[in-house]
Amino acid sequence: MQSLISQWLEKLGEDPSREGLRNTPQRTADAWAYMTRGYQQDPVQLLQSSLFETDANHMVIVRDIEIYSMCEHHLLPFFGVCHIGYIPRGRIVGVSKLARLADIFARRLQVQERLTNQIARSLMDTLEPEGVGVVIEARHLCMIMRGVEKQRSQMITSAMLGSFHDSVATRNEFLHLSRQGAGA
Repeated sequence: MQSLISQWLEKLGEDPSREGLRNTPQRTADAWAYMTRGYQQDPVQLLQSSLFETDANHMVIVRDIEIYSMCEHHLLPFFGVCHIGYIPRGRIVGVSKLARLADIFARRLQVQERLTNQIARSLMDTLEPEGVGVVIEARHLCMIMRGVEKQRSQMITSAMLGSFHDSVATRNEFLHLSRQGAGA
């Protein structure tokens, strides 16, 4: 990867041997390994490592989970927050695992639409809850610093499965609670 980064710098018209760039190929390779570490992590194993039996059947929500990802179209970052909710059916998962699940999928080359669905589907398939809702609000540097250059643009995606899809009341409760206190 370091050799490719050196070649890329040369194609940009830079000298990879100049003082400021001498270690850039190594630093860039390390950064990309970190930013795409989700490929080396198993979301099912993560969730199964922290399942607990329960009779709870009320909505569980974790909101404002910070996410950082890389757009697969331009290799530029997008970042924002993820809200995850589910209604247990006999099992819950450790709360930190919801944030880690979002991170596993975000730390891959992505489009926000797929990222949202992957988080929801993984929870639904592994936890088998009554329903799952995921909303992601993100800003994309491919829109902010290039192309249309719309500085305040934000993309919002949602995935609603099970009762979150089938019941308007359940979906509305999740959407209301995930927005409550936003910006606080």
